[in-house]
Amino acid sequence: MLKKRKLAQGKVRVTFAMPALEGVNQLYLVGEFNEWSHTATPMKKAKDGSWSTTLTLESNREYHYRYVDDKDVWHNDWAPDSYARNMHGTDNSVVNLVNGDRPKTRVKKKSL
Repeated sequence: MLKKRKLAQGKVRVTFAMPALEGVNQLYLVGEFNEWSHTATPMKKAKDGSWSTTLTLESNREYHYRYVDDKDVWHNDWAPDSYARNMHGTDNSVVNLVNGDRPKTRVKKKSL
């Protein structure tokens, strides 16, 4: 889940959150903003077992990201702005900070 707040000077404060994951003792946010480092951005665990961390990112772009746990298992966000296929044949989660808007949905309209 993503929460976004526009800041001054073209920045956006983004909170990344995941619900509790059974058997996970540590979760990390990995993505384009930290060169996909498995340890650069540890997430904090709340009393209810959920995870979160907040970053300040440049606006007017999209960032691909995922989560990786202490057992080296990769997780996608359950509610990103969108998903994008990666070179490993799986999907990355995407946070869209272009004008602070969510991407347009790609739903085909039915003809009447």
